[in-house]
Amino acid sequence: MADATPGAEYWTALGWQPSTEQVDQLAMLQVLLREWNAKVNLTRLVEGDDYWINQVFDSLWPLAAELNKPHQPRTCMDVGTGGGFPGLAIAIALPGAHMTLLDSVGRKTAAVEAMASKLGLADRVAVRTERIETTGHDRACRGQFDLAMARAVAAAPVVAEYLVPLLKPKGEALLFRGQWSEDDTAQFHNVLTPLKAQLTGVEARQLPSERGIRHLLRVQPTGTCPSSYPRAVGIPSRTPLGS
Repeated sequence: MADATPGAEYWTALGWQPSTEQVDQLAMLQVLLREWNAKVNLTRLVEGDDYWINQVFDSLWPLAAELNKPHQPRTCMDVGTGGGFPGLAIAIALPGAHMTLLDSVGRKTAAVEAMASKLGLADRVAVRTERIETTGHDRACRGQFDLAMARAVAAAPVVAEYLVPLLKPKGEALLFRGQWSEDDTAQFHNVLTPLKAQLTGVEARQLPSERGIRHLLRVQPTGTCPSSYPRAVGIPSRTPLGS
């Protein structure tokens, strides 16, 4: 059974007031995650604050602007979704969003697809089992997304090369990071130039219960991403841009 759901102070800190149905869906997601975790190694963060803070809160705080307009239609892709975060949490929180959840590991995508179905999200959540370097060149995905995001996937230069090719001209890439410094920002500007993109913001957030500092990088296109990106499978991570 699900743990007790968080109290009012949790939602106040998050800056979002979910409906009863949304709280129930997030609680049900915890139950489903526990069940699937017994069969497939999805994540160790399934109990108590590990779930509510390190998974749900950490998935949603970067979407503060979007949470204010939850019913606005938007297309979103979560790259390297793993056990379904941040993608499934965002699909619950943003009823107007159509989410594509991508992972290269079939056992994980099968679990995520089953969880999305059980949560009643099947009509708004598509799941792809594929390497992002391939997806980035698929006409069905390239240049098609309002938001593209990745959490705990790879170094920022690698993630930028994965996400930027997916964006519409006015789209935005959300890079969830742990540690981040001014030196990182200075170097990152050079990484984005060949992708025809720019860093438009860096936000820092202390997670509740002293669960650590998180950063969000917002990246937007400055032009059409050159067709050479993303490079072939494995190359972005072996030879990151700017290295």
